[in-house]
Amino acid sequence: MQYAGNDQGVAELQLSGRFDFSVFRSFRELYEPVIADPDVQVIRLDFSAVEYLDSAALVMLLMLREKAEKNGKKAILTGCQGSVRQLLDVAHFSRLFEIV
Repeated sequence: MQYAGNDQGVAELQLSGRFDFSVFRSFRELYEPVIADPDVQVIRLDFSAVEYLDSAALVMLLMLREKAEKNGKKAILTGCQGSVRQLLDVAHFSRLFEIV
């Protein structure tokens, strides 16, 4: 997981490997400064290198979304494919996030 930078108000967070409860703390430490940054309007989460996610990851995404919205920011999910995309579809996350 890493912060790829801010380009014209869009911050990109690159996720990789397993996205589950084991990365809860590091994920929160990654996104909290981005949410606090007044220059960021959109948080783009890049899932192209994520191999697995579980229900804990869905909860973490909901927490990020709630905090982002409270700060006037929007979260977008990108690069979702395979089983990752299937889980997001089953959980109806397209109703909560823009998925591109």
